Amino acid sequence: MKKPTLAHRLEYVALRAFVGALAPLGVRRGSHVAGAIARFGYRPLGVRRGVVERQIAAAFPALDAAGVARVAREAYDNLGRVFIEAALLSRRPKDDLLALFHPSPQWDVVERALARGRGLIFVAGHLGNWELSGAYIAARGVPFHAIARGMGNPLSDRFFRRTRERLGMQVMHDQEAVRKVPRALKAKETVGVLSDQATVGLASTTVPFFGRPAKTPRGAAVFALRGDVPVVLVQALRQRDGRYLFVAEELEITHSDDRERDVDDIMRRFSARLEALVTQYPGQYFWQHRRWKHQPPDTPPHLREP
Repeated sequence: MKKPTLAHRLEYVALRAFVGALAPLGVRRGSHVAGAIARFGYRPLGVRRGVVERQIAAAFPALDAAGVARVAREAYDNLGRVFIEAALLSRRPKDDLLALFHPSPQWDVVERALARGRGLIFVAGHLGNWELSGAYIAARGVPFHAIARGMGNPLSDRFFRRTRERLGMQVMHDQEAVRKVPRALKAKETVGVLSDQATVGLASTTVPFFGRPAKTPRGAAVFALRGDVPVVLVQALRQRDGRYLFVAEELEITHSDDRERDVDDIMRRFSARLEALVTQYPGQYFWQHRRWKHQPPDTPPHLREP
């Protein structure tokens, strides 16, 4: 672990203080308070407000200014809830986590895919509570490896790794994935990948997302095709009563004489299904991330990043 700076230490102290202050409230009340605090990031603080509003307006052109603002407030609220729910549930029995979910009519999608005995790749987007989707799978007794990107702050990185491990997930950083993912799949275990954020140096492809070309990590499709492993899209979506609905849908995998096209097809199907879920739950998407930042040079002006 690299040596933390003073700024890292101060950030970490604030992180632990925030969790410690909300812990006595319990998961449900703590989530509500964290969401209310996070909404201040939208207004009056305006943290990435322009990015959020432009992207929501581009994805949903029928929304007026008031509608865009409503979805934006919900997105900030959701972001606060994602973090605190995972942090607080990591210190409680797994039955508390399971109790936060409605019975899932789609869990049999997971069971059928596992029954093939080839392991399983879960793909998800930053929608709903993406941390709890993996935790729910682990709590149901399925060995689950989460691929996580390392954070710049080594103290915070270690905190989030411990949080995920206490939630029952095994964590591998993305630099380890090439070596560790095949081992996990060979052992008939599962691997979870968040596949809607591309970064420099990460193998990616470009697929449509709300009609605009979006750079998308391709690792899940590559591993699936190499090992003939099923791919299931999963999300934990917050319902009106504050509990979650676990949704699962297997993505079709096609095998042709063009591996690159097969990879692109899988990621295109993932993006289309994620878009459909975001359309249902627009306020639960992570609009703070610039989803269309990286685009091909020949992207038409009207489809460029808003």
